[in-house]
Amino acid sequence: MKKLLVLFVAVLGLNLTSAQTEIGGATLPNTVEYGSEKLTLNGAGVREKFWMDMYAGGLYLKNKSNKASEIMNKDEAMAIKLHIVSKMITSKRMIDAVTEGFENSTGGNTAPISSEIKKFISFFEDEINKEDVFDIVYLPGKGSVIYKNGNESGVIKGMEFKKALFGIWLSNNPADEDLKEGMLGKQ
Repeated sequence: MKKLLVLFVAVLGLNLTSAQTEIGGATLPNTVEYGSEKLTLNGAGVREKFWMDMYAGGLYLKNKSNKASEIMNKDEAMAIKLHIVSKMITSKRMIDAVTEGFENSTGGNTAPISSEIKKFISFFEDEINKEDVFDIVYLPGKGSVIYKNGNESGVIKGMEFKKALFGIWLSNNPADEDLKEGMLGKQ
């Protein structure tokens, strides 16, 4: 009976660990649900700056893909989960990084979505702490829904905004090339 109990605990432990991915000091679930949409982890990586891990990021899709442009342009449910792993990430630094990310992902043409960018940036004005988790979720017909630690911060409509938003991590000029490759499942 004792051996059976040990075997049961071992098998249960294997099932629990396989439902998550460990990366950069963070644990990302292998699947997530937003409303009726179930998404699977496409890939994950770490945003580094000066050889230090800043956050772990995971890209969640309905169907796995390694085609960044196709993902950015697709009008389909998807999400990016950012798990803050450094105390060095502050509200100001995150706002600066996101602002630069929009500039890079749009080739400097942020004017058409400037009000949407301003609203998105406002979601990072509250203090950011190590272990905070941001979910950036795109739902067709609804828009980009932003969550901080499971609480909805707001919704931003528009496909052009969604393309630029996901382009922060997936464009030809991403926030971090290694993170992009990880999110695309290429590492």
